[in-house]
Amino acid sequence: MAEPVLAVRELHKRYGSQEALAGVDLEVGAGQLVGLLGPNGAGKSTLTKIACGLVRPSGGGVEVLGRPAGSPEARAALGYLAELFRFPGWCTAEELLRFHQRLSGSAGGEAERRELLALVDLSEAAEKRIEAMSKGMQQRLGVAQALVGSPRLLLLDEPTSALDPVGRRIVRELLEELRRRGVAVLLNSHLLSEVELVCDHVAIIAGGRLVKAGTPEGLAGPAAVEVETGSGVKTFEGAGREDAPQIVAELVAGGESVYRVEVRHSSLEDVYLDAVGGQTG
Repeated sequence: MAEPVLAVRELHKRYGSQEALAGVDLEVGAGQLVGLLGPNGAGKSTLTKIACGLVRPSGGGVEVLGRPAGSPEARAALGYLAELFRFPGWCTAEELLRFHQRLSGSAGGEAERRELLALVDLSEAAEKRIEAMSKGMQQRLGVAQALVGSPRLLLLDEPTSALDPVGRRIVRELLEELRRRGVAVLLNSHLLSEVELVCDHVAIIAGGRLVKAGTPEGLAGPAAVEVETGSGVKTFEGAGREDAPQIVAELVAGGESVYRVEVRHSSLEDVYLDAVGGQTG
């Protein structure tokens, strides 16, 4: 097994008497997109900040490419976009990326800046001041700065929160391109539909604990097979796609006329609400 890009082991964090994280385990592999879900106060942002080296854990630890979070090697391997970021309004997109290249020690130069602006569909806004940009444009520029230096791990905290549908699609396409390049992404989001569309794996945190994890499809799973017959609609709870032929055969053998067969799945939203016990996000 290849070494995970991000490894979270028995992670604990306390703020006085408040336990923000209570023994979380999580891995993100190369080219894997993991969606981190949970209500406000669940510990998502705390986990992300510990991975960045901005917050120290109370117990357990986080490693990036086998190096402790916060170490120079770990910091050099990741890019980060905070939820409530602020860039200087007088700065242009080009100037901002150049500044972050200097901060990160990137030698990508003008070619890297051009590529990143093209990735987030801001090529025409290279000389535009940030204060003149829409919130959506600023959000996409934030994603571009997180990619300066070609990080192996990208930590994104609500990256599509200020975007319209077109902007969200641009970010989705960017995340799919990063997957092809082998970049690992931990995506902290409240938008379950976005997570369901782009993520390979989902981790749900509630009360500082990992309460559910798996692929979006695996977590949702088949809920029932619904069959419309001559005598009405019959629902077979817990049955899946592979059970449908046998169900239809038995109904027909019993004299029923079958007009429609549908395999109904529970949604990621259903799984999320069940996992967090109705807590608000």
